Amino acid sequence: MDLAFLWSTFTTLIEGVPLLLELAALSLAIGAVFALLLATMRLSNVAVLDWTAQGYIFVFRGTPLLVQIFLIYYGLGQFRPALQDLGLWWFFREPFYCAVFALTLNTAAYAAEIFRGGLLSVPHGQIEAAKACGMSRAMRFRRITLPIAIRQALPAYGNEIILMVKATSLASVITLMEVTGLAHRLIAQSFRAVEVFVVAGAIYLFINFVVTRAILMIEWRLSPHLRQPPTAEAPMKPEPAHARGA
Repeated sequence: MDLAFLWSTFTTLIEGVPLLLELAALSLAIGAVFALLLATMRLSNVAVLDWTAQGYIFVFRGTPLLVQIFLIYYGLGQFRPALQDLGLWWFFREPFYCAVFALTLNTAAYAAEIFRGGLLSVPHGQIEAAKACGMSRAMRFRRITLPIAIRQALPAYGNEIILMVKATSLASVITLMEVTGLAHRLIAQSFRAVEVFVVAGAIYLFINFVVTRAILMIEWRLSPHLRQPPTAEAPMKPEPAHARGA
């Protein structure tokens, strides 16, 4: 094993980590807001809103992310005159914006169902108790429904965060030089695919390890009732000697 080449590969690929993190952070942040809107539409009991959200989720969960990236970056480029007339060409001509847009639309579809499950898991009794305390609808959502829903949805959403970190590797197909893009360029120069991809995989593994530790810490902070020390039971008093002999 050529340790010098592995170290050189690592120093080259690590330069793509800031772009990787930027893609993941932006798509997850914007996607979470959009997903919460979709989840609200699904729970609105308004047929048109529910069907619209269901259709969106069906399309973006049922098609590959790679196809979505190609359609947004290459497909919409065929409508350049129309996009220029609408003042949107500055956005769709940039691979970075297109990658963020595709990742956002994709993660919003998955996260919407995760958030919907979290909202449905809120005990009805706690909502009724909040009503009895005189809380308004907005206050109930902010102080009761949303915190409980986040705590219930966090484990599943943590998996979505990890998947999105790995999905950023697909941005390399539209010329973005994040970790995988740099790895492809290095392989074309050195013809040493195994070593390069081993180092790239190790970088992704470390990033996701940090992400999982952060998610576990957030879960621990949001679940104080699960980390309270058990109450020590009072020791039993010994029976009197005459009682034992009776």
